[in-house]
Amino acid sequence: MRKLSWFFLFQIILISTTVSAQKTAIYTYDLKDFDKALALYNDKQYASAQLIFEHVKNIKNPAITEEVQSDCAFYIANCAIRTNKANADALVEKFVEDYPTSTKQNQAYIEAAQYFFEQGNYPKALMWFDKVDEAYMSKSEADKFNFMKGYSYFNAKKKKEATNYFNKVVNSKEYGSQAKYYLGFMAYEGDDYKEATKYFDEVSGEEKYKEKLSYYQADMNFKLGNFQKAIDLGQQAMGKSNEIEKSELNKIIGESYFNLKQYGKAIPFLEQYAGKKGKWNNTDFYQLGYAYYEQKEYEKAISQFNKIIEGKDFVAQNAYYHLGLSYLNTGKKQEALNAFKNASEMDFNAQIQEDAALNYAKLSYEIGNAYQTVPGILLDFLKKYPNNSSKAEVEKLLVDSYISTKNYKEALVLLEKNRTPENKAAYQKVLFYRGLELYNEASYQEAGKMFKSAISEQKTPEFTARATFWKAETEYLNDDMQNALLSYKQFAGMAAAKTTDEYKNINYNIGYTYFKLKEYDQAANSFQAQIDNSPSDKVRLNDSYLRLGDCRFVTSKYSAANEAYAKAIAAKGVDADYAQFQKALSYGFMSNNSKKVDELNNFLLMYKKSSYRDDALFELGNTYVAEKKNDQAIKAYDQLISEFGNGTFTSKAILKQGLIYYNSDRDAQALTKFKKVAAEFPKTPEALEAVATARLIYVDSGKVDEYATWVRTLDFVAVTDAELDNDTYDAAFKQYSQNNSKTAITGFAGYISKFPNGLHALEANFYLAQLTYAEGSETKSITNYQYVIDQPRNEFTEQALNRLAQIYLKTKDCDKAIPVLVRLESQADYPQNKTFAQANLMKCYYDKKDYDKSVVAADKVLENPKSDAGVKADAQIIVARAAMQTGNEDKAKAAYAKLSTTSKGELAAEAFYYDAYFKNKEGKFEASNTAVQKLAKNYSAYKYYGAKGLVLMAKNFYGLKDSYQATYILDNVINNFTDFPDVVEEAKKELNAIKMEESKTNSSINK
Repeated sequence: MRKLSWFFLFQIILISTTVSAQKTAIYTYDLKDFDKALALYNDKQYASAQLIFEHVKNIKNPAITEEVQSDCAFYIANCAIRTNKANADALVEKFVEDYPTSTKQNQAYIEAAQYFFEQGNYPKALMWFDKVDEAYMSKSEADKFNFMKGYSYFNAKKKKEATNYFNKVVNSKEYGSQAKYYLGFMAYEGDDYKEATKYFDEVSGEEKYKEKLSYYQADMNFKLGNFQKAIDLGQQAMGKSNEIEKSELNKIIGESYFNLKQYGKAIPFLEQYAGKKGKWNNTDFYQLGYAYYEQKEYEKAISQFNKIIEGKDFVAQNAYYHLGLSYLNTGKKQEALNAFKNASEMDFNAQIQEDAALNYAKLSYEIGNAYQTVPGILLDFLKKYPNNSSKAEVEKLLVDSYISTKNYKEALVLLEKNRTPENKAAYQKVLFYRGLELYNEASYQEAGKMFKSAISEQKTPEFTARATFWKAETEYLNDDMQNALLSYKQFAGMAAAKTTDEYKNINYNIGYTYFKLKEYDQAANSFQAQIDNSPSDKVRLNDSYLRLGDCRFVTSKYSAANEAYAKAIAAKGVDADYAQFQKALSYGFMSNNSKKVDELNNFLLMYKKSSYRDDALFELGNTYVAEKKNDQAIKAYDQLISEFGNGTFTSKAILKQGLIYYNSDRDAQALTKFKKVAAEFPKTPEALEAVATARLIYVDSGKVDEYATWVRTLDFVAVTDAELDNDTYDAAFKQYSQNNSKTAITGFAGYISKFPNGLHALEANFYLAQLTYAEGSETKSITNYQYVIDQPRNEFTEQALNRLAQIYLKTKDCDKAIPVLVRLESQADYPQNKTFAQANLMKCYYDKKDYDKSVVAADKVLENPKSDAGVKADAQIIVARAAMQTGNEDKAKAAYAKLSTTSKGELAAEAFYYDAYFKNKEGKFEASNTAVQKLAKNYSAYKYYGAKGLVLMAKNFYGLKDSYQATYILDNVINNFTDFPDVVEEAKKELNAIKMEESKTNSSINK
């Protein structure tokens, strides 16, 4: 600018001289244009000024000197800068290049830099500041330059360079205060609070800095631990701060109160904090959550702690620990268990880890744990923290947990490793209950070993007594009746036995044992004692009357038998039909056939569907024969044949009719009946007798040729070799009757080989099958059993069907078992065989995924009053599972509900799982979680359903808007239950679904 002033002075001098009179008008005019452009430039009309400067610069006139052109280029570049022309940078550089000797070169850089600085474009300003030669500036220009360049560096976060330039003007009257402020601010940001305080103190008296300084000083005091001063300064600064600063001040004040343990005062300030860029971190959530916790506002505390997801640091461990305590204070024990588990698995704070582990162990004992066995958790705690002050309490819980979790198998393993005197009582209990488990699984020999071991411990009289009773039960089922009787009597003699549930039925059990030993008088005494002592047990009372009647019947005390049978009939129990039938038989043995006939006819009227109905009809016919009432006998046999066309007694009834006709000289009718037996029931004993009697008729009538012609049509009667046939069979049967099994097998096999269609082929095949089956050659017996069932219905058919079914079921060949079972169900005379067929049909159909048929078979089992509780439980589970497979969840729900009240072990675990499942489907999330907790507590041994229950629990928590619990549980399932890939896959699917849904609604973690 100094050059420009000299130029104006020079113009004035020229105009005032006489030389000016010689200048042309054009020269004067051109200088006026330059002046006009300069005036427009100074008036900030840069675009217009630039046009005129460009015009003047380009005039071809000697008056426009290089110096004028240089000035024009200078102003043109400055105008371009100020009008944001794209080529402004190039114009400045061109000016410098074209006029390297111009004194305005440095000034051009300064002008450009200061212009961009004033526009706030600090990076561009800094670019031009860097081109300035700092040696050619006045003091005032240097101060302005140093401050602006320092600030540009400050803005570019280059603190070292900024500090260097600010320090150059720190004593400047115009820029010193600003420089100190920024130097203080940089020290503050660098956590050099001593340096920051020094600079801030130097400018604290200036009004324009007071607002900002209060904020920084509050923050510095907070960071220096001067919390009360930070609070005071922060509250002073609050009213003069912008929204971002207010948010930070709320954090400073709230956290200061927090550090002073004034949690109630901290809460409103912590709540107002907006977070960094709108987001809270784990520490923010923890502090507010902990403040709520200290104020006993547990629900609010939970809501904050739950937002600390995927944290793996001290803050997260502390938060999970206090989350657990908060849940405990609100009665949410399952949620507390998960939180304590998480805290106990982090080692940032050993004391918190230990206390969390203690709480985790206690809660596991109290509510159960699907992740690990409760005894295992307690033992792990004692091993890891042997000096914990709660050691004695945990040891007591450990002992109790062996019983409460019903995880007897694993508990036994743990106790075997810890055989201490303190554990002796628990060891005896676990042995006993493990024995019961094995008993319920039909492993009677293994169960017996457990009961013997429990008895040998002799620690708790009650369990010694109970183990003795159940030892007797296993001996009874293993057909060791003598030892069973001894054990039952030992139990009955124990003082502790009288307080047990088992004692009330001891006479019943002893009675059956005597009954099996065929000591009928002793058995009768025991059944009478059961009747006298336990009249309220209606099921056993009725059965005791039946067995009492049987004992009297077998010992020919028919009047006493009938008294017992009459009481069983009056009770209208399950086997009232049997009692009625036996009562009728008793009258026969008492030589009172008229009464017998009345009772049998009453039976036929009362019991239309009884399994003894064919027996009653046959017996009625026989009684009429004995009373010489042949017509009535024939009618009874006709009714039997009509109702039971393929029954056990059908062939016998037809034979009886033939014999009646034969004995009353009605030979033609007799032959019709005998031929019917031979044709429809060949190879049976009845057929042989029919042929033999028919032979007598033919011989008596002299029609031997007719007999020979007829008998040759029968492939089971050999007119020749009959004696050889009989002798060969009799030899084999004699060995069979003497229990010489190997010789008998050889004999029967030889007979069948020689006489495949012989007189005794049926019996020989059956007995050979029985013998080979008994010696363990089950597959060898199939051919012989098949021969028996391929013949018309006979006395061996039912047994052969039963055996064949057992063989096929054992080899899991349901395709072959099903037709045999179907036939057994339809033809069985013995109720237990019918039940056996129905029970196994439902299982086979289910295994073949024929769910409709499996349900039909299962329903039959459930409707059968003679099905035992175990088989009915199997039927319920088949119904339930099949219903689930076919989508009939209403039926499945009803079946599982029934199952949960009757089943034990794994079936009970399955039933409880589905109880939780259906509650979840109905949106009853808390009730579903309660069911899962029961599953975990009572059936922790069954890990598969425990794992599935955890997935359900995760779904429930998500339904309750608790995504932390949901994701935490699913993560644990995925990591801890790899043995069950289907459950892990389901857990992954649920976890991905939750994360996807959460990502839609929670793009950032905030309050």
